[in-house]
Amino acid sequence: MNKRTLLGILALSGLLLCPAAMQAQQEEPDQIALANDEFENSFYEALKQKGIENYDKAVTSLQKCIRLKPESAAAYNELGKNYLSLKNYPEAERAFKKATELNPQNRWYWQGLYDVYYAMQDWNRAIPIVQKLTEWRKEYYQEDLVSLYMYTVQYDKAIALMNELDEKVGKSDKREMYRLQIMGEEQYRKPRKEELEEAIRKNPKEESNYLNLIYLYSESNQEEKAEEVAKKLEKAIPGSDWAQVSLFKFHLNNNEGDKAVQSLFRVLESKKIDGKIKHRAFNEFLIFVNNNPKYNNDLDKAVSYLEDDKNVNVPKEVGKFFFNKKDYKRAADYFTKSLAANSDDIEAVELLLYTYENSAQNELLLKKASDYIDIFPTHARLYYFAGVGANAAGQFKKAKDFLESGADFVVEDPELEAGFNTQLAKAYEGLGDTKKANDYKTRAEKVLKQKRTR
Repeated sequence: MNKRTLLGILALSGLLLCPAAMQAQQEEPDQIALANDEFENSFYEALKQKGIENYDKAVTSLQKCIRLKPESAAAYNELGKNYLSLKNYPEAERAFKKATELNPQNRWYWQGLYDVYYAMQDWNRAIPIVQKLTEWRKEYYQEDLVSLYMYTVQYDKAIALMNELDEKVGKSDKREMYRLQIMGEEQYRKPRKEELEEAIRKNPKEESNYLNLIYLYSESNQEEKAEEVAKKLEKAIPGSDWAQVSLFKFHLNNNEGDKAVQSLFRVLESKKIDGKIKHRAFNEFLIFVNNNPKYNNDLDKAVSYLEDDKNVNVPKEVGKFFFNKKDYKRAADYFTKSLAANSDDIEAVELLLYTYENSAQNELLLKKASDYIDIFPTHARLYYFAGVGANAAGQFKKAKDFLESGADFVVEDPELEAGFNTQLAKAYEGLGDTKKANDYKTRAEKVLKQKRTR
C-alpha cells in the first residue's frame, strides 16, 4: 500500500480531519494532522517501519516529525508506542507524558502511559493514570484499579472500591478471591465473628459473609463451627459452589468418602472456582484415595476434569504420586493415560517402563521398550529397558543385540553405562560366553568406581 492510499483510507475512516473538525472532535489513537509534505512523508514512514517491527527506524522518522511540528501530540504518541515496543520505558514514558500535556483530552495517550507503567510493574505510578482513565470508562478501569490497590497493599481502598463495584455491576469471582486474600491479613480479620453472624441473620443470601466466617473459624481451629457455617451456606444458597469447597474438606476430615466425592465433583465442575483451588482439592483427594483405593474410579473421573489443563499434565503427576508410593499398577495406568494424550513425552515413557521393570512385567517391558525404540531410535535408556526385559525373559541373544545397539548412545551417564555393562554380562552369561560376561562385569565395576571417586 502506498502513502497516498494509506492516507486516503485514514481520511475516509475519519482519522484525518480538517483543522476545524479537529478542534471539535477528539483524535483517535492513530489520528494525525499533517502540516506539509515533509511531515507527512516522515509520519508515513514511521507507520510503515512500525508495521514491520523496525522500531528504531520508526523512532528516527518520528523524531524528525517532532522537529518539524513540536506541538504534534500524535507524533509523541506514536513515538511512545515505538519506545514501548523497544522496552525503552523511560523514553516511552517521556513521549506519552508529552502527548498528554499537549492533548489531555485524548484517552489513548493516557492509556499509552498506563501501558508503560504496567510493563514496568510500577503499580504506584500506574494508579493516578488509571484514576484519570476512569473519566472515560469508569467501571472498566475501576476493575484495574482494584487490582492495583491489591498489588500495592492498599486494602482499605480495594475494599471500598470492590463494595462500590458489587453494588453497580454485581459480584465477580476475581473480587471474591481478593476478599479472601484480604481476610488472611491479621488486621483485616474483623468484623468479628459475632458481627458476621449478625450479618448472616440479617441477610442470609449474602455469600461473602459465610465465606469470611468460615475462614475465621478455620483460622482459629474451630473446625466444627466452620463446618456448621458451610452447611448453613449450602442450605441458604443451594447453588453455592463455594460451600462445596469447605464441605469437601470437612467430609475428608470426617472420612466421609461418598460425601467428599459429591462435593469434589461440584468444585471441579464449577466455572466460578479458581483452578488453583480445584488442584488443591484434587491433591487432597489423591492422598485420600491412596489410603482408600475403593475410590479409584472416582479418582479417574476427577482426573478427567483436569486433563485439559495447559500448565500441569495431571495424569502424569498422578502417575508419579503412585510411583513414589511403589503402587506400580496404578502408576502405569496413569502414565498410559498421559501418553495417550501426548505420545512424545519421553519422561512419561521412561516412567512407564520403570513401572514394568519394578513390577517384573518383563514381557511387557520388552514389548513396550521395543515399540518406543522405533519412535525414539537414539534414546539409550530404551535399549537398556529392552535389554533388561529380554534378559529376564531368557531371550539372551535379543538382549545382547539391543544392549550393544544402544550402548553407543550413552552420553555422560555413568550409572546408565554401568547398567548396560551389567546387563550385557547377564546376556553373555546366558549365551555361555563366560569370558565376555566377566569382561562386562569388570567394566561395570570400573565405571561405578570412577563415579564414586569423582
